[in-house]
Amino acid sequence: MNRPIRVLVAKVGLDGHDRGAKVIASALRDEGMEVIYTGLRQTPEMVVQAAIQEDVDVIGVSILSGAHNTVFPRILDLLKEKGIEDVLLTGGGIIPDSDVEHLNGLGVAKLFPPGTDTKEIAAYLRLWVANHRTF
Repeated sequence: MNRPIRVLVAKVGLDGHDRGAKVIASALRDEGMEVIYTGLRQTPEMVVQAAIQEDVDVIGVSILSGAHNTVFPRILDLLKEKGIEDVLLTGGGIIPDSDVEHLNGLGVAKLFPPGTDTKEIAAYLRLWVANHRTF
């Protein structure tokens, strides 16, 4: 039997607004996923280390601070340094469309703006895992 999808929900940097991250974490749990919430003020290094320790399928970063063009590339770099190619990096928050396109071009998956239906997010994660999980 396949194990449930494992998702790490992270808040990186000094952004102290975690209501959205908690809503997402709860909604994904309701969808049958295992969710690990890192809490506030994580570094990209802490997020990647937690992702490795928890053997997650997905890292979801909630970001409202405007640091998305620093945080996402740093997490991608750390994943590459560790040889991790089978973890989806996604997230959401207030990210301008032009920055979304740039981040997608770097390898960040779909980014979800505030107000996205949580069922849409869960469906996206399920589809990605179904197409990329190797066991």
